[in-house]
Amino acid sequence: MPLDHRLTPEHEELRRTVEQFAHDVVAPAIGDLYERHEFPYGIVAEMGRMGLFGLPFPEEYGGMGGDFLALGIALEELARVDSSVAITLEAGVSLGAMPLYRFGTEEQKRRWLPKLCSGEMLGAFGLTEPEGGSDAGGTRTTAVRDEAAGEWVINGSKCFITNAGTDITGLVTVTAVTGRTPEGKPLISSIIIPSGTPGFTVAPAYSKVGWNASDTRELAFDGVRVPLANLVGEEGRGYAQFLRILDEGRIAISALATGLAQGCVDESVAYARQRHAFGRPIGANQSIQFKIADMEMRAHMARVGWRDAASRLVLGEPFKKQAALAKLYSSTVAVDNARDATQIHGGYGFMNEYPVARMWRDSKILEIGEGTSEVQRMLIARELGLTG
Repeated sequence: MPLDHRLTPEHEELRRTVEQFAHDVVAPAIGDLYERHEFPYGIVAEMGRMGLFGLPFPEEYGGMGGDFLALGIALEELARVDSSVAITLEAGVSLGAMPLYRFGTEEQKRRWLPKLCSGEMLGAFGLTEPEGGSDAGGTRTTAVRDEAAGEWVINGSKCFITNAGTDITGLVTVTAVTGRTPEGKPLISSIIIPSGTPGFTVAPAYSKVGWNASDTRELAFDGVRVPLANLVGEEGRGYAQFLRILDEGRIAISALATGLAQGCVDESVAYARQRHAFGRPIGANQSIQFKIADMEMRAHMARVGWRDAASRLVLGEPFKKQAALAKLYSSTVAVDNARDATQIHGGYGFMNEYPVARMWRDSKILEIGEGTSEVQRMLIARELGLTG
């Protein structure tokens, strides 16, 4: 059914507030943090005070009582300026807190969500493994019941986990094999591991191409023991749970990618107006005008895509296909716009002091994280009834 993507007054007020915050607070500070590979603790704390980490959660758990569309709006506006800050929010909400809200017990929600919603604490989601990225069903991390002690004993490792090793990380929810079906297929469950649990090792931060002011780590579990009550949702339903979480997360990543694409337009328009060559602004050249017009077209259509998927989610309608479409298209658009913005800037686009250089470095991961472009095509084909 056709959906109205115009923002409500409340959503528009949020958009303007985050836009102003991104330009006034994030933009002046993020360049130095990015080059030093430093996590933006001060910015994150201010985002917490603004309520951004609690946007889609009910007030009874410390949230703002908003919806997923509100989260996407905030992510887009942040990513117009910087993606490291945006992915910190996206992962903290979609991957850190959302599994507990969707599938956790009432005790788990009341224990963890208030601090996650306030930004005082970050949560992470441990899914990807060194030998299991797109093939998440190939999980090798195990969790074995010790009934006498009332504990899970967890062994294994995870990689590429966002927000896993900051000073304010409080927990990681990990997927682990907790049994087998009669046919021998793994039963995957989700289990909370609080930071600092003995046997839980957080590796040094990765040296990355982009997202350099965000936190990404490898995790290892060697005989980690946590209470049986740390199980999130039903035992053996972890696979189905994370599929739902990833469907929602793809909408959030699409909003982030749209923001990066729009940021490339913003920077290119400004540069084309002030940069002169052969006696006039380069923006007077039709070749530059057409390139920027194409960039704006892509960003606009990406926005339509993620808002359509988010609106369906909010209305309780099926949204899996729309989320995959939005994620596939917007991530492609982000890469295309970052490339074109760099070209418009010429040699300056290759200098890290210019935001488009950061956007170029940050764009490629959007075609990989939370489901590669190939996985999105596979999901779309399946939703169209194509199997095998």
